[in-house]
Amino acid sequence: MLIRGLLLVCGLLLPLVSQASIDSVAVSVITDDGRILREYPVENRRDLYRAYVEAQPGIRYAIRVRNLTGERVGVVIAVDGRNIISGQRSKLRPNERMYILEPYGQYTYRGWRTGQNRVNRFYFTDAGGSYAAAWGDYSAMGVIALAVYHERRRPESRRPHGPQIQRTPEPGTGFGHAERSPSRQVAFNPAPRASGHWLVKYEWRDSLCKRGVINCRPIRTHQPGNRLWPDDDGYAPRPPRQFYRQ
Repeated sequence: MLIRGLLLVCGLLLPLVSQASIDSVAVSVITDDGRILREYPVENRRDLYRAYVEAQPGIRYAIRVRNLTGERVGVVIAVDGRNIISGQRSKLRPNERMYILEPYGQYTYRGWRTGQNRVNRFYFTDAGGSYAAAWGDYSAMGVIALAVYHERRRPESRRPHGPQIQRTPEPGTGFGHAERSPSRQVAFNPAPRASGHWLVKYEWRDSLCKRGVINCRPIRTHQPGNRLWPDDDGYAPRPPRQFYRQ
């Protein structure tokens, strides 16, 4: 099956910092101030990676992907269950629209593609304000998902240099402001099966605390007493209400 992919024209080369890798790509979620969101893995295999990250309301974010191989790869990316190029409901299949990464190439995907040279930014919002909710689709809310496809071998031909996109014949992610992002269409023949899947579930901090993903217990520190104001009156303190009867 011959797919037309999108090659992004203006890639950003950024330093690699603690990116999770599956099969042939390294992936991370980054904010506009350059922070890489800390991941709390729940499953880590060569062909499947799953983790939690903490979302913060209103924060703009992007998905950074680096090709670790000497061959082109295609990546289908879905946010809240919607393909970030077409906006359609995604099952991470090879017949969906996908981005193409050149050998050892890296790119940062910052939003929903709304034109050949334009994206609208990703940002964390409540589920009701998300792009997916606008279509009544809550089926994969809060999940950033990526599937990797290797290219079927074909006769060698000259390819222009640059990054690419595919073309076909709870918290949520909002549809933010427009931003220039040049791209062009290229041919890409994906393998019938994905070689790996990367999935991150983003949650508000309170939810991660309740799930036990992060330790949110207050840190107790010793505070020196006030030498002129005693801490108590010398009598036994009353216990919490559930431990005594009035």
